[in-house]
Amino acid sequence: MTAKTAAIFYHAGCPVCVEAERQIADALDTTRYDVELVHLGEQKDRIAAAESAGVKSVPALVINGAPFHINFGAPISALKS
Repeated sequence: MTAKTAAIFYHAGCPVCVEAERQIADALDTTRYDVELVHLGEQKDRIAAAESAGVKSVPALVINGAPFHINFGAPISALKS
């Protein structure tokens, strides 16, 4: 059996993020991807990991260490306060 690829979806709970989360959940093949949803507004301890993965704004999806920025909800710096 092939291991699933990790996919981490970082968001802040804003309307853009909520819609992107819904679309990601519907679009990604869960037989191929192990999807983790991370609400950075509620899980501020995960901001450093998001930044290390190259996330500059949310919503963003990180697959195989590569960040994919989706639309623009908020800069990552705004989530630190």
